[in-house]
Amino acid sequence: MERLRVNLCGLDIDNPVIPASGTFGYGREFAELYDINVLGTFSFKGTTKDARYGNPTPRIAECERGMLNAVGLQNPGVHKVIEEELPNLKTIFNKKVMANVSGFAVEDYAYTCQMLDKEEQVGWLEVNISCPNVHGGGMSFGTSPEAAAEVTRAVKAVTTKPVIMKLSPNVTDIVAIAKACEEAGADGISLINTLFGMRIDLRTRRPILANKMGGFSGPAIFPVALRMVYQVASNVNIPIVGMGGVSTAEDVVEMMLAGATAVEVGAANLVDPYACRDIINDLPRVMDKYGIEKLSDIIGGVR
Repeated sequence: MERLRVNLCGLDIDNPVIPASGTFGYGREFAELYDINVLGTFSFKGTTKDARYGNPTPRIAECERGMLNAVGLQNPGVHKVIEEELPNLKTIFNKKVMANVSGFAVEDYAYTCQMLDKEEQVGWLEVNISCPNVHGGGMSFGTSPEAAAEVTRAVKAVTTKPVIMKLSPNVTDIVAIAKACEEAGADGISLINTLFGMRIDLRTRRPILANKMGGFSGPAIFPVALRMVYQVASNVNIPIVGMGGVSTAEDVVEMMLAGATAVEVGAANLVDPYACRDIINDLPRVMDKYGIEKLSDIIGGVR
């Protein structure tokens, strides 16, 4: 439907709804339930240079209006992704996909992005400098403008496809970090990743997560995410991919009004595997309700 189409960093997508990395795998399980080609695109499982087994279990803790996770970037490594996952993906998804990349050194980010940049089906590189669930990497690069810019420059030097830097909300000044990424050459900004949280088992008096702390996601964080998307969109001139607690078509419209060009849906996929499909199907109704002719017209349209 033409009225749902948006352009993300130079690439047109049929609608702005994107399942977030870590909540949609490589699409196979969801493709068994519905035609995932209805999606604008999706961000596949966070990929590192080498295979990772992730954190010890338990990795998940339920919370009021959300959840904690400390999966720890479990993935088969970039070479396995290229050799096995992308060929499988081609059989179920006929659009460009977003490759989510993480690392533990600047060189790791550059290597993994350079490898994925060569893959035809990869349309965007979403560079995660914001993961709170790993030790010695991830979020450490996203907590200062200088480190964020360093990763951005290194990735841009070895890639040709749009680079979208994924930022952490667990910082003092997210605008300064976003602006540093823009100045270093980023083509877009993706935010927010999870908030840092914790739960304690009252019977054992121990943290529920084996990692003790993890990333808090779900509807409870939506107002925080919306505020940060608005702040960043008001201060940079590159597209924003907004996320954080999005679970309805109304949330998508609200995120776009705050300044997002596209919107990722994360925890909702784990509650309801049809969440993204249903949000897309409901968007025309919500648009009609609020007098929106085209979604592209409302980006950054908050008064």
